[in-house]
Amino acid sequence: MHAWLCDNPIGPEALKWTELPTPEPKAGEVRVTVRCASLNFPDLLIVQNKYQIKPPLPFVPGSEFSGVVDAVGEGVTHLRTGMAVASFGGIGGFGTQVCVNAQLVMALPPGFAFDDAAAFLCTYGTTHHALIDRAQLKAGETVLVLGAAGGVGTAAIQIAKAAGARVVAAASSDAKCALCKTLGADATINYAHGDLREQIKAATAGTGPDVVYDPVGGALAEPVFRSIAWRGRYLVIGFAGGAIPSLPLNLALLKGASIVGVFWGEFARREPAANARALAELAGWYAAGKIKPVIERRLSLTELPHAFELMASRQVRGKLVLSVD
Repeated sequence: MHAWLCDNPIGPEALKWTELPTPEPKAGEVRVTVRCASLNFPDLLIVQNKYQIKPPLPFVPGSEFSGVVDAVGEGVTHLRTGMAVASFGGIGGFGTQVCVNAQLVMALPPGFAFDDAAAFLCTYGTTHHALIDRAQLKAGETVLVLGAAGGVGTAAIQIAKAAGARVVAAASSDAKCALCKTLGADATINYAHGDLREQIKAATAGTGPDVVYDPVGGALAEPVFRSIAWRGRYLVIGFAGGAIPSLPLNLALLKGASIVGVFWGEFARREPAANARALAELAGWYAAGKIKPVIERRLSLTELPHAFELMASRQVRGKLVLSVD
């Protein structure tokens, strides 16, 4: 097998395309022949040694992938060889084969494309957990999505619309806002221009959003939180903007608002049955055409360094998917 090996986590430039021994699944694991993998922001952080999880060196990065089970470890009964699957396994996906804990593997229903499946679990799992579970989103409420043209942002637009919400999509360019409109956003905000609070006020008829979905953080957080509706829920998804914001807690008091942390990976580990139900609902929505990953570009797995460059440029809309040739 071949894989991108990280033995010096100083950034993507240090990764090496390396021939490695084919791994054998341990008890409770399956081995997957990778068909597609997608790039997520934590994949960049982990090879820069900036992620909260720091695997022992050397390791193969790649948190999310799809493929076909080609070997089954002892004790695994719900998966078998030849099954099409997807996984969000943390590491290992940027290789031609990977062994992964079978509990982190989702069997794909018929008709689920490998490229869509590789771009599905992390963004849609995170977003379903955020909006449906943590925010308890109700039909008719208004959701403000920041970073709305990115991977989780595009998922948030689709899931919020599937739940019957009104969506205000905020992004950093007119082109990104136009993409959000095609996904069903009811209104858009280009936060690169104009007064953000005034734009939110105009887009929500002065009431503010009931739910804020924030994967960006940074300087956007405080003006957005000041704009939230009474009893609003502010979902902390991540910090793609780089800086972790500090919010004045008196704002939560004045608005009767909640600051809600979202950590899908830990939720999936601690509450596997609830996560399985959420993924089953998402698979049903995918089959019904209500949700579909936005894939900006498809590259070969051997082009991973270029994919990292594209991600670092912050110009990617949706997801980047890498295919095994």
